[in-house]
Amino acid sequence: MCAGRFGLAGKPLCKSLLLKISMHIKTLFLLLSIPVTIQAFSQNVTPANTIPILPGDSKETIISKAAQVVPTANQYAALRNEFIAFVHLGPNTFTQKEWGNGMEDPKIFDLKTLDTDQWCAAMKAAGMKMVIITVKHHDGFVLWQSRYTTHGIMSTGFRNGKGDILKDLSASCKKYGLKLGIYLSPADLFQIESPDGLYGNLSQYTMRTIPRPVAGRPFKNKTRFQFEVDDYNEYFMNQLFELLTEYGPVDEVWFDGAHPKTKGGQQYNYAAWKKLIQTLAPKAVIFGKQDIRWCGNESGKTRNTEWNVIPFNDDPDRMNSYPDLTVNDLGSREQLYKARYLHYQQAETNTSIREGWFYRNETTQKVRSADDVFDIYERSVGGNSTFLLNIPPNREGRLSNEDVSVLKETGARIRETYGINLFKNATGPKAVLDVSPQSFLLLREPRPEIIIHTPQPVTINRLVLQEAISTHGERVEQHAVDAWIGGRWKEIAAATNIGYKRILRFPETTSNQFRIRILGSRAAPAISNITAHYYKMRPPQLELSQSVNGMVTIAPYQPEFNWKPHGENTLQNLGSGTEIHYTTDGSTPTLSSPVYTAPFPAVHGLVKAVAFSKNSTGPVASRIFGILKQNWKLLAASGDTKQHGAALAFDADKKTWWQSKPASGNGFIVLDLGKVYTLKSFSYTPHTQNKEGLMSKGKIQISGDGSNWTDAGSFEFGNLINDPVTRLHPFPRSLTTRYIRIEATETAAQDKGLSIAELDFFE
Repeated sequence: MCAGRFGLAGKPLCKSLLLKISMHIKTLFLLLSIPVTIQAFSQNVTPANTIPILPGDSKETIISKAAQVVPTANQYAALRNEFIAFVHLGPNTFTQKEWGNGMEDPKIFDLKTLDTDQWCAAMKAAGMKMVIITVKHHDGFVLWQSRYTTHGIMSTGFRNGKGDILKDLSASCKKYGLKLGIYLSPADLFQIESPDGLYGNLSQYTMRTIPRPVAGRPFKNKTRFQFEVDDYNEYFMNQLFELLTEYGPVDEVWFDGAHPKTKGGQQYNYAAWKKLIQTLAPKAVIFGKQDIRWCGNESGKTRNTEWNVIPFNDDPDRMNSYPDLTVNDLGSREQLYKARYLHYQQAETNTSIREGWFYRNETTQKVRSADDVFDIYERSVGGNSTFLLNIPPNREGRLSNEDVSVLKETGARIRETYGINLFKNATGPKAVLDVSPQSFLLLREPRPEIIIHTPQPVTINRLVLQEAISTHGERVEQHAVDAWIGGRWKEIAAATNIGYKRILRFPETTSNQFRIRILGSRAAPAISNITAHYYKMRPPQLELSQSVNGMVTIAPYQPEFNWKPHGENTLQNLGSGTEIHYTTDGSTPTLSSPVYTAPFPAVHGLVKAVAFSKNSTGPVASRIFGILKQNWKLLAASGDTKQHGAALAFDADKKTWWQSKPASGNGFIVLDLGKVYTLKSFSYTPHTQNKEGLMSKGKIQISGDGSNWTDAGSFEFGNLINDPVTRLHPFPRSLTTRYIRIEATETAAQDKGLSIAELDFFE
């Protein structure tokens, strides 16, 4: 019994009840302080995955609606996966091509061994939550024992035709606690090119039963569907049924939008596909459709501001096809004002650990370093998207040792950095410090900010912010972080939106008081989590370059999408104890190797370099340099543009490029190398500014006098538009020549011009 305090009915009130009343009053005050427009709007619109824009909606109403768009439960679960794996395996693994033509003999898939446990162990070590495998790429070859085709694993020597790669992977995923996703290409070159192929065969749309029964191979799952479709859609859904009922559970279905070739005006009945997927795999998200979209490139580039609430002209739930969204601005206010529908469609940042989607070889196929992968992880996961990293198995059915090493090192860095929360014992709003996705703090105007105190000063260089997007959507448009230093607030980081997760990266800062300021928002911000972390700097990844006259320069690698503008990734900021050691004989540098102090002359060949600090060693950087270019001469070319002359194709600078004028014939360039060389390969570096003139196919001619030419072979480079990196072509036989002519027989965008950022030839 409490004495001295009474309620309205004369009954005593205890302190705990008074505290509850006080808290309710504070909550009511907080809600009343939210601007009237937001409060009034929230009474009329329920948060939803898609919200229509009505005629007459003001700009303010549209933005208020955008703040109510939320992910589905499946989308939110997919966002929480954060870091996932891609696996490309198929005939291309053995032909060493990016895209097959569909007419490969299945026996070219000469797999002898398979170790999916090794795949999953490495992925688990990296911190990945799911693996998506290309069970059918564009060539139509299938990696499971399908009832509906013989173009696949059943027609190879792998386990005497009885092998099932998807079955092995499904078992390994369960063993290692990984989710499973499937990539099933809608495009199918085998069905296009085969005389009795089903793709585009102009068959009638009739009512079909899915799955179609096959004698001797009944399904345990007795679910049946009736759809009015043509032959190819029936074939495609029969295979979807197999995949979703016999290998699951499946958490993501990946539909590639690429179409190397079409036929017969073939259309896809996505509405039927969606119904089948949602029935058989109710927890699965669908990539390439309304759930998840492509980030717009395949090189690991991320947007500074990645909104997942984006505008649509049509109702996304009723659309049959979804365009690739590649522009930089997708969800700003100006874009939302143009919408007829606002829809939550999250981004997936997909790229490969190797140069290309499929495995080619161990020597010339470049592999991303742990520095690079960790960088993309922080930019993508910490930029409101999911990181999908491809790791292609080799021809022994295993992930290569170098790839595994990178995965393990990346995972170690993620755990070392983000496994320790330096705000664990901090004081401040409990709702943002409890690391719970369910709790959140609804900030009030006019100065929404959060102040966090730590018992002792902490040194941090990473801050993670999350919004309560599952209930309140994406609201924050601009924010900044301050630290209390020298008796005043000092801004240490700033960015635009937050969404599911924002990772802020900044130079080391030591303080016991931090402030998060919301500078712009679409409605009252709902902040769910704030954590602080420290990333231990390593010696930097290095980059080697060579001038026209052969001088080699070694410097910290600065990627095109540089995430350290404050100069953190430089030798000067890593301390005086950091040194670069290099070799020119192909051996791995040690502390006994020469120290790099200035550019040095090097004959063509393999140069390696490593940065060493007192406590750790950086990744090995290597580059094979071609023959020197100082005596090369341009003999002829298929024209120039004003700012991009042909000499820029061999000026030893990848940032400049030759751009020929469009012409009726093929683009070409003719070079005098200065003396006779015996060449084993050449490399082509495309420019990255646009799609013009990217040389996807070509032929080579050689000459002893520069006048009479002999054909010396052809070459092909795939996927240049989405992955414009240097490509190497080994010659089938060594070419002894002084004069060489390269002609483009096809460009990636089917234009008539030709562009070359750099040509290199190797002895």
